[in-house]
Amino acid sequence: MNKNMIHSANCARFSFGIIWAVFLLCSEGVLAKSRIPISDAEIRLKKNDCYSDIESGLWGQQCKSSSIARENCALQCLSPVCYELIYESDPLEEGEKDFTRSSEYKYCMNK
Repeated sequence: MNKNMIHSANCARFSFGIIWAVFLLCSEGVLAKSRIPISDAEIRLKKNDCYSDIESGLWGQQCKSSSIARENCALQCLSPVCYELIYESDPLEEGEKDFTRSSEYKYCMNK
């Protein structure tokens, strides 16, 4: 075998190794959050921290304009990704009790 063929074979193996490593690092198992679900108590504590941030003005005046605006901001604070998936296109409205979306949001937080 000549040197060019050996070099090409080594480059191909190296490239395949790099591609495989990137694939493994990007797979769901490696990037997934802890499989330990967040408890209701932990959610309540974090949500209370969000309410405190909202009351202190960190989320702006729009989050203090009504109780439902406060709740939407708290949900966004608690998990921006889950809020975007579940509520952003159709935020909670005054008096609304959406148990289905609430369950979906909770499930999203535990993923």
